[in-house]
Amino acid sequence: MLVCSCNYITEREIKDTIIQLLTEDCWQLIVPVKVYHAMEKRGRCCGCFPNVVDLIIKTTEEYHAQRHSTEADVIVYMSRLKQLHEENRRADIERRLTGHRAA
Repeated sequence: MLVCSCNYITEREIKDTIIQLLTEDCWQLIVPVKVYHAMEKRGRCCGCFPNVVDLIIKTTEEYHAQRHSTEADVIVYMSRLKQLHEENRRADIERRLTGHRAA
């Protein structure tokens, strides 16, 4: 099934890319931009992104069900996400402060 008509990307290509990303690091946060970047494509109209998100969720759930991921792995993953969020939040605050200085 064709998911992205702008780039002519099929559902199979997206799923294969997601599985490839999960094989590299099964607990990384995968978003549509990361999938497109891995395929060396870019979102043009981005109308397909909601469908890509659904494919990411479905494929990731299937991947972890096959691997029999444990609750401890999920907790470690969530702490990594929280740490990433805090790092990005600090960077946003620092950018705002330097951008709003009075000349």
